[in-house]
Amino acid sequence: MRAAIGADTGIELAGFAAAKQALRRSIGAEDFASWLEPLALRRIDGDCAVLEMPSRFMADWVKSHFGDSITAALAERIEGVAQIRVEAGPGGPPATGPASTAATHGSDRSPAAASETVGLPAFEPRYSFDQFVTGKSNELAINAAQTLANAVGQGQSAGFNPLFLHGPTGLGKTHLMHAIGQSVMTRLPGARIVYLSAERFMVEFLAALRERETIRFKQRLRSADLLMIDDVQFIAGKESTQEEFFHTMNEIIGAGRWLVISADRSPQNLEGIESRIQSRLAWGLVADINPADYELRLNILKAKVAAMPAADVPDPVVEFLARRIVANVRELEGALNRVIAYANLTGRPVDVDFAREVLADLLRAHTRKLTIDDIQRRVAEHYRLKLNDLVSPRRAREVARPRQVAMYLAKQLTPRSLPEIGRRFGGRDHTTVMHAVKRIEELRAQDHELDRDIQHLKRVLDG
Repeated sequence: MRAAIGADTGIELAGFAAAKQALRRSIGAEDFASWLEPLALRRIDGDCAVLEMPSRFMADWVKSHFGDSITAALAERIEGVAQIRVEAGPGGPPATGPASTAATHGSDRSPAAASETVGLPAFEPRYSFDQFVTGKSNELAINAAQTLANAVGQGQSAGFNPLFLHGPTGLGKTHLMHAIGQSVMTRLPGARIVYLSAERFMVEFLAALRERETIRFKQRLRSADLLMIDDVQFIAGKESTQEEFFHTMNEIIGAGRWLVISADRSPQNLEGIESRIQSRLAWGLVADINPADYELRLNILKAKVAAMPAADVPDPVVEFLARRIVANVRELEGALNRVIAYANLTGRPVDVDFAREVLADLLRAHTRKLTIDDIQRRVAEHYRLKLNDLVSPRRAREVARPRQVAMYLAKQLTPRSLPEIGRRFGGRDHTTVMHAVKRIEELRAQDHELDRDIQHLKRVLDG
């Protein structure tokens, strides 16, 4: 074990410091200050860098949201590091969210006074409307965000207030909030904008209570022309914080100023949030961001590769990643960054086999057991048939050919035996399945339309 004590300590700590600087540039100053500033290097165990965060919550959050980026940054700067472990411990800075100006410069200002400085928006330039890749799953959200930003910038009404953005993590809610803030700052330079996470809202509010600075805290938030609170689900069950949050919302909306809120679910599904807050959140426009489909994932990756002209990532690799990494956009981009970083470190060319090797652990986590039911449902939807048609005795061509396609895909994409597949298609014999598989293989070489149908269905079933 190489510990963080010894002859090579200086080299490792220098590499760690350089990695943190690279992470600040890559993820943006706001997210870095919110989450990665307290990150400390505890020791090196073999090829594993053991890192420390002030609390278990922060350790888990950092590992799940920034794990790949941290691993790549450290692997590039500390020889032998290939993985990380993030632990909670007493060694890091206090778990108070973003590092304050007081902590950075050694001032003895109180947390409440420091929050006056860190409350100023520091939006990530990459998170602009121009850089947001749009598809069917997010078009309502981006249209609503642009409408609100234009309205605030021009002093007009958007027809809704607040704007509530919701969807699973890593799909672009924070990106849109940064884009709104930057757009308003450009259009209305003197606008008072406050952007903070719900956790930071809670931390600063409790600090203000301790320091008897609640009036200053209230004034800073309630005087904002545009107040944006990210991940509001984190105040669930926090009664005093919810009380303050409720009155802050009322004050902002009642004064005709603007409010943007994000969460991982719709207002009605926010467990542990008071019903009066849920009602206010649903008062304006609720815009959901759904998981990206294959086409959107592909476009996102192509846009990211185009922005990195030095990276040589062939189209088959981009398509492979778009098919296999389906959880969220952040993880998708992290997978691409990881492949590029490993290629730079090893000097190996990037191809699908290389990407599969580098992302083996991630791909295992994304592997989903495809069922015959899944295949039958997708084929029926594609050919606009009823699901029962595929298992019925009907032999009309408009039913028989899709049924053969479904049998062919079941044989190709599942480990099920021919008799099992036959039973799932209305109790047919295994020889019927064999005939269907052979027939479709022959037709694919002759019928380009059928071949395109099957390629499309495979992509859909792959995720």
